[in-house]
Amino acid sequence: MTLTELRYIVILSEEQHFGRTAERCHVSQPTLSVAVKKLEEELGVELFERTKTSVKPTVMGERIIGQARALLANTENIKAMAEAGKDQLGSPLALGTIFTMGPYLLPQLIPHLQKQAPGMPLFVQEDFTENLRKKLRDGVLDVILVSLPFSESDVVTQELFDEPLVLVMPWNHPLAHKAGITIEDIRQQQILLLGQGHCLREQVLELCPALRSELNNIDPVIPRAEGNSLETLRYMVAAGLGLSILPRSAAEASLCQANRLVARPLAIPGSERRLALAWRASFPRHKAIDVLRKAIQTCSGAYWNFTTEPDENVQTMLSVR
Repeated sequence: MTLTELRYIVILSEEQHFGRTAERCHVSQPTLSVAVKKLEEELGVELFERTKTSVKPTVMGERIIGQARALLANTENIKAMAEAGKDQLGSPLALGTIFTMGPYLLPQLIPHLQKQAPGMPLFVQEDFTENLRKKLRDGVLDVILVSLPFSESDVVTQELFDEPLVLVMPWNHPLAHKAGITIEDIRQQQILLLGQGHCLREQVLELCPALRSELNNIDPVIPRAEGNSLETLRYMVAAGLGLSILPRSAAEASLCQANRLVARPLAIPGSERRLALAWRASFPRHKAIDVLRKAIQTCSGAYWNFTTEPDENVQTMLSVR
């Protein structure tokens, strides 16, 4: 059974005439007759009632021709999908991002990406790294933006840029005058952390091992103050509950100025996070990944021109020149 034979019987049911059907199919009438007979023999049923003046489908023939018509329609749909798939920028892209990156990158990324690939809408989900990992593996997401280290079988990872971490504090804090914050400075402070599940929390604990020791010694009856988002941490710092280590993108001038906060760089080795894209090795839309990568790098902090000197009017080190 072939698609050509199925097409023959569908058209024959419409024309009910071998000559006209042969003309529509661009074959000779004997070729058409042999093909239809061959299909009937293969199926073991008569598809048509033949007379000297007409050819009409049998009852079973009508049912089989209906299935053939549906199959041919689906075949055309497959061809159309394949044709559309040749344009890798012509369909939506599902992007997953960690909570601590999305709010600061997406407002710039989405308009920029719309200019570069107007036919490729960006669907975005924010989640914890482990949840993004599962969604990527299950095909719910096409590509994810995560902080390294990250590894998964049959997944390609491409580094994007390094983003420094900074210490955020009230503008009148004793450490605000320092050009760089050391481990010794941090040990003397109440450092506010994100809650469990955030990769940034683990990175801060790795950067400052003394904080992990403090967590282990805290009275379980008295809960430690923690934030569910970087915005919450900034408000907690402004309220005098402690200091916090944030990515530089979350401590811009506009974000800190409203609460009279300042951010100071960390003079600690490894005090930055490395962000990367990850996607399934089998994902076929390489051009879509490439356009997304270039857009992220263009919009990211790696391309922003910051000064590290405190500004007289804006209480932050992250004023754009």
